[in-house]
Amino acid sequence: MATSKQRLDEILQTPNAVVHIFRDDRTFPNNEKLPLVLYLCAIKLPEHDPASTVEEIFHAHGWGDSWRNGIYPYHHYHSTAHEVLGVSRGSATVRLGGDDNGQTFEVQAGDVIIIPAGVAHKKLGSSSDFQVVGAYPTGQKWDMNYG
Repeated sequence: MATSKQRLDEILQTPNAVVHIFRDDRTFPNNEKLPLVLYLCAIKLPEHDPASTVEEIFHAHGWGDSWRNGIYPYHHYHSTAHEVLGVSRGSATVRLGGDDNGQTFEVQAGDVIIIPAGVAHKKLGSSSDFQVVGAYPTGQKWDMNYG
């Protein structure tokens, strides 16, 4: 799937970035070296098949093994891979970093979350049409951990 620079310039926006380091809280390792980055309003999504647009952007930037779904409603993390989530539809309230040291954020279509390996994440609630596209850096294999 080839993505032209012109196409990317049309759909990528200048986002507001929220950067946060989540420290080990003895339940979740989180990641004290790499920050979680939440890009608000990062992608201008089309009405028709917005998930394909998110997949196209991720692929163009070296994120593979993409999938479409939601975010689990329980804390989990991946110790062997970083993860990117692009909200393709709807909105949600997510908890990042665990209960003790974490923070709660509202995300909506067009937002992107880059989650370093070890950082806990879960969905607290969402609109009925909520969907994310998830992906991992090329060559990294994810695992599933629960704290």
